[in-house]
Amino acid sequence: MKDYLLWRKMARITAILAKRMGTVPEEALALLYGTETCARLHSPEYGLQTMSDAYIADEIMTELSKNKDKTTIN
Repeated sequence: MKDYLLWRKMARITAILAKRMGTVPEEALALLYGTETCARLHSPEYGLQTMSDAYIADEIMTELSKNKDKTTIN
């Protein structure tokens, strides 16, 4: 995927995350970059680029939720 297309996709995903989390896009972007889902999005071998923005946002929210649960247990 061309870089500019990936950047636009990430911008849309960031907007979805910011709206769902009730935060500013800058904070949502920082959270996005800290996820494994984001790493997979950058790698063409996973094919995540072909999935919808909402699906990827769901995956990120799930990952963040699981990570939050892990930190509160320990």
